[in-house]
Amino acid sequence: MTTTAAVPPPAPAAKAAGGSAAGPPRAVRHRWTEHGLLFTAPFLLVYGLFLVWPLFYGVKMSLGDDNIAGTGSRFVGLANYAEALTDPEMWDSLGNTLWFTVLSTVPLVVLGLVLALLAHELRVVQWLWRLSWFAPFLLPSGVVCLLWLWMIYPSDFGLADQLLASAGLHPGIGWLTEPRYAMLSVVLTTVWWTIGFNFLLYLAGLQAIPAHLYEAAELDGAGAWSRLVHVTLPMLRRTTFVVLVLQLLASLKIFDQVYIMTGGGPDESTRPILQYVYQAGFTGYRIGYASAVSYIFFALIVVVSLVQLRLSRRASEESRR
Repeated sequence: MTTTAAVPPPAPAAKAAGGSAAGPPRAVRHRWTEHGLLFTAPFLLVYGLFLVWPLFYGVKMSLGDDNIAGTGSRFVGLANYAEALTDPEMWDSLGNTLWFTVLSTVPLVVLGLVLALLAHELRVVQWLWRLSWFAPFLLPSGVVCLLWLWMIYPSDFGLADQLLASAGLHPGIGWLTEPRYAMLSVVLTTVWWTIGFNFLLYLAGLQAIPAHLYEAAELDGAGAWSRLVHVTLPMLRRTTFVVLVLQLLASLKIFDQVYIMTGGGPDESTRPILQYVYQAGFTGYRIGYASAVSYIFFALIVVVSLVQLRLSRRASEESRR
């Protein structure tokens, strides 16, 4: 009787090609890596050209006495930074920026949450509430500022003074000409204009809360206020952190509203730090000094971001415990 030797099965195609059954061959992986770099190369080029290179070039300018014409530049080291740190106008502008940030961030975060709660709970023409509260955010800053300038313009032309006069109150308030009202006018304009963005973020956060949490709270006898405090607000903690970070960064970069509505006045009481950088660089022709001031402000923004990130991580660790 003839016996036949067992023939081993052929090797898989992946192994024969030098790869493994768990993944593609090395040559294929290498080609995919090359394609990945090829696809990301345009982004990396634009990123380096318009962000990385200006960042380092700005540091170079801040260490010299460059002027707007680009002539007669010489290296001065940290002299621009030393001058900026002892410049009272720079500190006044920075103080105005921080004051505006405090005045605008609180209502923008709180009112954004309140409007989102109302739009989420109202069942009648819900789309109209969402549209009316978000629509101002779509307007350009120039349009918004002109609208508010017409409303708070002094004398009989402004709508605000006309309403005060019709109510028997004293009209003629210097909304943009008196230091105690000018900053509040800019804050009011900013709140009306940008609250729609925070409202949208909070509304998305509310819609992501599972419905069974509210059902369980109702079964336990929790009222509307208890559900808000013990269910809604804790579930919106991360959304609130995102809104707070974005709002702080946006308020610190205030420029358009002040430049159009007050020009930094009266008596530089509303001039933000970015307008001071603009005036130092393009009005005073001191590009090197303006660059130094901008990098000092950049360092402040980085510190604020790191502090918020640290607080967020600590809050996350405590919630996990």
